Amino acid sequence: MLNSLGCKSSVQLAKSMLKSRSMVDCNTCGFLVCRLISRKGIRSQARLGGADIVPSSKELPRPPSVSDGVNLLETPRKAVKNPRAASTVAQAQIVPQRKIALDFCLFNDYADYRRFMNGGLAYKALLVDAAGTLIVPSLPTAKVYRDIGQQYGVKYSEDEILARYRRAYAQPWSRSRLRYEADARPFWQHIVKQSTGCEDPNYLEELYKYYTTAEAWHLAEAGAGAALQALREAGVKIAVVSNFDTRLRPLLSALRCSHWFDAIVVSAEVGAEKPNPAIFLAACDLLGVKTEDAVHIGDDRRNDIWGARDAGCDAWLWGEDVHSFKEVAEKIGVLIA
Repeated sequence: MLNSLGCKSSVQLAKSMLKSRSMVDCNTCGFLVCRLISRKGIRSQARLGGADIVPSSKELPRPPSVSDGVNLLETPRKAVKNPRAASTVAQAQIVPQRKIALDFCLFNDYADYRRFMNGGLAYKALLVDAAGTLIVPSLPTAKVYRDIGQQYGVKYSEDEILARYRRAYAQPWSRSRLRYEADARPFWQHIVKQSTGCEDPNYLEELYKYYTTAEAWHLAEAGAGAALQALREAGVKIAVVSNFDTRLRPLLSALRCSHWFDAIVVSAEVGAEKPNPAIFLAACDLLGVKTEDAVHIGDDRRNDIWGARDAGCDAWLWGEDVHSFKEVAEKIGVLIA
């Protein structure tokens, strides 16, 4: 849908408005930014929403708003008697003697707003969840457990294994502070036993080694590499942030994607698991960015979204807020051909 200036994007609209210094109707947006422009240029910047614009210490009249029943497009402009009267933002006044145009720039979402305010890129850093977002299992877990387990006497069907697996995984882990501590073998031994009824250590070892190989996993999206590389070339720093054991680094190397990232932050190494904000803070520290300048993507609402936001980062739910790495890049402000 084109707006009244024929612009397809909010950024194009903003540029057109600033160039023309005129008021336009852009009623498809959620964020409103008002720029007060005089003959000398931009004097002040404020948000409109029924609240006063306060560019100086003096009390200023409240500008008209939609809530007043006023058509802002028909608001007459005031003539300027002395355009040189105010030379700083602190001296800017909304008075009848000043010619000031109100340019309204509206945005479809928060990322749109951030791109405009930050001059192009919405965020300086991208944090990416591993399992379920960046990489996914090549085969269903229950099938792998059953196929390998048959030679070790596992009798349960795939449906039974899956139900038992989910039940075991949902239970609190009380043997240590973290589930994924170091190589996490004690935790996985518990999960395998509860899922299949088999305690044979050789069975556990075969499963454990299988999930360290590129055969067991694949990239969730074939175009992930191109999108992440484009983001890095644009200056965005990228880190994997994952609840995983020490197999993650060799696994990403086996999948030939570890070089896509400026940092790999593994819960087993930093001693904190999502949704603990500490793991997100550790990632931002490694990247050298503030948490408010980072956005995290992941497939778990509790661990990824709530955890990241508790740390001060923004967050997008994979499969709901974003559906591809190309979409992630474009929301940040980098177009992928």
